[in-house]
Amino acid sequence: MAPRGTRRRSAALFTFVLGLVLLAGPGCVPGGEPPPPPPPVRAAPADPSGPSTAYGAYVGYGPEAVRRVAEFGAWLGRSEPRVGHAYLPGDTWAGIEGATGDLEQWAAWRRDRQDRLLVLNVPMLDRSEAHLSDDVVRAELGDGAGGRYDDHFLALARRLVDLGVPDTEIVLGWEMNGTTYTHRCAPDPTSWKRYWARIVTAMRSVPGQRFRFDFTPNRGHDAIPWPDCYPGDAYVDVIGMDAYDAPRGLSFTDQLTEPYGLLAQVDFARAHHKPIAYPEWGLFDNGDNPAYMGGMLTWMAAQHPLYQTISDYCPHGVWRCRANPKSAAVYRALTDRLS
Repeated sequence: MAPRGTRRRSAALFTFVLGLVLLAGPGCVPGGEPPPPPPPVRAAPADPSGPSTAYGAYVGYGPEAVRRVAEFGAWLGRSEPRVGHAYLPGDTWAGIEGATGDLEQWAAWRRDRQDRLLVLNVPMLDRSEAHLSDDVVRAELGDGAGGRYDDHFLALARRLVDLGVPDTEIVLGWEMNGTTYTHRCAPDPTSWKRYWARIVTAMRSVPGQRFRFDFTPNRGHDAIPWPDCYPGDAYVDVIGMDAYDAPRGLSFTDQLTEPYGLLAQVDFARAHHKPIAYPEWGLFDNGDNPAYMGGMLTWMAAQHPLYQTISDYCPHGVWRCRANPKSAAVYRALTDRLS
C-alpha cells in the first residue's frame, strides 16, 4: 500500500470536514443527528474543483430493475440517474458469459442515452457463492492464471461489444479481500493477480471494446489487506471500494481512517494516478444512521469519484427499504447538492 503522507491525508480530511460544515448547516446533517466529530487538521483544503460524480443505485435484477432506475430518480424529484448497476449471475459460466439474458435490457437502457454509464459486476469464477474451500479456490485461481477460463471472458467481451455497450464499466472480482465469493484473493494472491491480468488482457483483445476495469475491495482489512491483491496499474483503470456502515459501533470518522479504509483508498488511487468509485455502499450494522449517510455523501462529494451507486434494498437502502426513514431524508436532501 502506498504510504499515507500527512499532507495528502490532512487535505482530504479537511475537505471532508469543510463539506460537512458548509452543507449540513449549524451543528448537524439533515435528519437531526450530529456529524462525526472532525479530527484536528491544519493543512489547506484540497482543490474542490473536479468532475461531477455520476450517481445511481443498484435496484435489483430483471426488466423491472431497468424501470426502477427512472422511479428512483422520480422519488428523489430529479431526472433519471445516469448510472445503471447490474450483476452477472455467477453460479455457472454461462451466466458469467452473459448468455442467460441478463444483459439485453441493460444494454438497451445504456444505448438509449449517450451520457449513461453501465456498471457491471463480473465474477471471476463460477459457483461464485458456493463457499468452496480454500484448497479448491487455490486450484481454481491457478487454472485461471494458466489460461483455462480465457474463452469465457472473451465470450463476454464479444457479447458486450455486439450489444452496443463496449464502454461498460467492469467491476471484476469485487470484494476479493473478503470471504464471501469464490473469486477471493487470500488463498493465493499471486495466482489471483495473474488471473485478473489474463482476464483483462483477454477482454481488451476484442475489437471495438473500450472497457474500464474497476479494482473494488471491501473497505478495511477483511481477510487480507487489499493492496496485496492489486494486479498492477497496467490492468486497472479505477480504484473502487464497497463501503457499508459496518461493523456495529464503528463511527464514520473511523471508517475514514481505519487501516485500508476510505482515506487509504483515496491515497492509493492518487499514488497510482487512478480515479476512484463506489460501486456498493449503504447502511448496515448500525441501522438507520443519518450520520453515516451524511458523512458518506459529503466525503464522496469532496473526492469526486467517477460514479457512486448505493445498494438500494434492505438493510442498505433508502428508497425500497422503509426501515431507514432518517437516512432516506439525508440522502434526498444531500444528493441534489452533492452530485
